[in-house]
Amino acid sequence: MAKCGACGPGYATPLDAMKGPREEIVYLPCIYRNTGIQKPDYLATVDVDPKSPHYCQVIHRLPMPNLKDELHHSGWNACSSCFGDTTKSRNRLILPCLISSRIYVVDVGTDPRAPRIHKIVEPVELFWKGNVANPHTSHCLGSGDILISCLGDPSGNGKGGFVLLDGETFEVKGNWEKGGKCPPFGYDFWYQPRHNVLMSTEWGAPKVLAYGFNPVDVEKGHYGRRINVWDWSSHTYLQAIDLGKDSIPLEIRFLHNPDAAEGFVGCSLGGTVYRFYKTEKGDWAAEKVIEVPRKKVQGWLLPDMPGLITDILISLDDRFLYFSNWLHGDIRQYDISNTRQPKLVGQVFLGGSIVKGGPVTVVEDKELQCQPEPFVIKGKRVPGGPQMIQLSLDGKRLYVSTSLYSGWDKQFYPDLVKEGSVMLQVDVDTERGGLKVNTNFLVDFGKEPDGPALAHEIRYPGGDCTSDIWI
Repeated sequence: MAKCGACGPGYATPLDAMKGPREEIVYLPCIYRNTGIQKPDYLATVDVDPKSPHYCQVIHRLPMPNLKDELHHSGWNACSSCFGDTTKSRNRLILPCLISSRIYVVDVGTDPRAPRIHKIVEPVELFWKGNVANPHTSHCLGSGDILISCLGDPSGNGKGGFVLLDGETFEVKGNWEKGGKCPPFGYDFWYQPRHNVLMSTEWGAPKVLAYGFNPVDVEKGHYGRRINVWDWSSHTYLQAIDLGKDSIPLEIRFLHNPDAAEGFVGCSLGGTVYRFYKTEKGDWAAEKVIEVPRKKVQGWLLPDMPGLITDILISLDDRFLYFSNWLHGDIRQYDISNTRQPKLVGQVFLGGSIVKGGPVTVVEDKELQCQPEPFVIKGKRVPGGPQMIQLSLDGKRLYVSTSLYSGWDKQFYPDLVKEGSVMLQVDVDTERGGLKVNTNFLVDFGKEPDGPALAHEIRYPGGDCTSDIWI
């Protein structure tokens, strides 16, 4: 936490956050849905302090009281958006469930190393008060409330709506959006009050994506293709920026500087990164600034394999952009000093679908001379590919987990479901750029007491570059 006479949670500025303490523990949701193990999902607390005797170990597990929730992403009751409010404290982790539509509120304030359940918001609250379901991203607001984006309606159709939770009682207050207009799909979002804007993205219809990916559903229009622009103060839907039918824009990030009128979105199926920006006339537009070429392959679902960009993030100084190619198996680091011309400065392969000796043969590759070797660390061959990423506040360590979503893990990486996912750490050269795996760091969720688990998003107790928004 920031050192000052009287502060709220988080840090005054993104650059102040870079001087924050080194992470000692992290939280990850661990999923058993689709693994064949009839146990509830749980929140794992992992020790990441190299000086600790429990380094790289799960030190606590908080099981949820229900089966098959599909824990996914997490957010906070309060973050740097409330920095000026001394009555606020970052002490509750918000855990929306992608499939059950529950929202768990977890007390991490009483004992950060042993979280406990504080409250459960049942799905019927979202259904009745908001006509939404499948909650995904949660961000705390400067007002003290919590805003959560949803993927669909209670029947499993796509619907890009939101719900507001009261930041004290965690009651569902209703929808955030006003005016009746709603995008056809929802997923992630970010807001930038100084430009009076919220941007949301689109995955697809929950009833279509829930059990796996069928390319025909893209043709049928069941997957997303737009960045959706909202008026921050009136909560109304203003504009759609169409990125094309093969895009599926997922994670969206404004630059951290609250004055910035630009950011980036990663398109999973498109294998592209778009820069979105405010135009001179005051509306918003997007331009493609990175494209990962598809690889021509045999022995896979389609003849052309996209990288499948599933997570992106920006360092707190707005200097580097990172993303994961879950299928191709690499993580990339780009220098974004010039946001219109990102420059590739670091790359590391951590598994994926095109490794040597696997079922897939690459017949044409615009980037690599040969297929990468399987990724082995501490004697373990890692199944799956790099997926969720989280950067240390100082920008020097990138944490990586390998599960995307249990239904798609099962389809694309059956071994990942059998063996469980892992968490890895990549050392970052913040001077010149460059990525290197820390060979001493491995958290193997294949060795969990109830059997192999699928660990997903990574959160630091004091906030991080994907949870905190400065206003």
